Amino acid sequence: MTNTLSSIAKFIKLESSSAIILLFMALFALVAANSGLSAIYHEFLDTNIRIGVGSFEISKAAVFWINDGLMAIFFFLVGLEIKREVLTGELSTWGQASLPIFAAIGGMVVPALVFFYINADSPETISAWAVPMATDIAFALGILALLGKRVPVALKIFLLAVAIIDDIGAIVIISIFYTSELSVNMLTLSMMGFALAVTLNRIGVKIIAPYLMVGIFMWACVLKSGVHATLAGVLIAFTIPLKKGEGEQSLFNRLEHGLHPWVAFLVLPLFAFANAGIDLSGISISSLLQPLPLGIAVGLLIGKQLGVLGMTWIAVVLGIAKKPIGMSWVHIYGIACLTGIGFTMSLFIGSLVYGSTDMINLVRLGVLSGSIMSGVLGYAVLGVYTSKKRIRNKKTKRALNSKD
Repeated sequence: MTNTLSSIAKFIKLESSSAIILLFMALFALVAANSGLSAIYHEFLDTNIRIGVGSFEISKAAVFWINDGLMAIFFFLVGLEIKREVLTGELSTWGQASLPIFAAIGGMVVPALVFFYINADSPETISAWAVPMATDIAFALGILALLGKRVPVALKIFLLAVAIIDDIGAIVIISIFYTSELSVNMLTLSMMGFALAVTLNRIGVKIIAPYLMVGIFMWACVLKSGVHATLAGVLIAFTIPLKKGEGEQSLFNRLEHGLHPWVAFLVLPLFAFANAGIDLSGISISSLLQPLPLGIAVGLLIGKQLGVLGMTWIAVVLGIAKKPIGMSWVHIYGIACLTGIGFTMSLFIGSLVYGSTDMINLVRLGVLSGSIMSGVLGYAVLGVYTSKKRIRNKKTKRALNSKD
């Protein structure tokens, strides 16, 4: 239990630090896209990079290698986190997982319904319904970290669990709803690679090289199959052995601890830089009121609050789940607001939906505006509440001391 809490604490600290770099890179992208650096910015993203072996080749722009290549490493880390939490962490028992599961389900379903409602008469935008369903772990935990010790540890763990379940939902949605025409041959080859990786696990292989080679093979096959290539990262992560040999650290822990800083401080910041560069020329309040960005922003800001808080309340009232000790309903409402910070995963899903720069810019506008408002509101709610609570506790303590 102590090791699990230690791993969670390290994860939260790293994600919180990453949020600062993410914010800087997103702002840098906005500046670059709307200044004299615009040509250089877009030239960098459009730079063609070719990788091939014989007749098999992948020749794509740099933005592809960031979104489909480097993000596969991010999804690999997400897969490791999911496996750890399900097998040994906060999602390993129904008692621990029930409340965040209901909260995450509400936080995915209600934002999608809000988006559907706003975009019901706009068939060209309805396919982006999944964009406001996502939660950015780094930014959400980063804002929570600003409140320091005023926030109970149980609240941070609850947010982490909700965000991880949210990621599972996003992975399932991407694989089912955002897949182009399938190549059965390539998909079969990728599944053969997955079966090989499972076999490596079963026979006790605890070195990275075989899994790395199989993972690269799976990534290339999944890419050519029509399913989004980043999902190969999740699948190969599930095959990494969690158990350690006598006197050694497990391959699972070595990979998780080794990759996390690279993902937090390189992969995600590069993704933010490549995807947050909105061309603000011609953008106005009326732009935000268009169905696509409005549906995303309202879904993140209002849908997430209603979904997370509503489903949590229903689960507790019906006795299906228990509210953790030390967490009040105001705490949970503040977390519900923070889950409206979509950013990384929302932008990623948006990039799968549209190829048009104009449509992607509208997605980015909705994601950024909804995420910023959610973050500010969540911080305000938790900041005011925890400050008042701390003042009340101090007054109570002084009153008790004076009686003594």
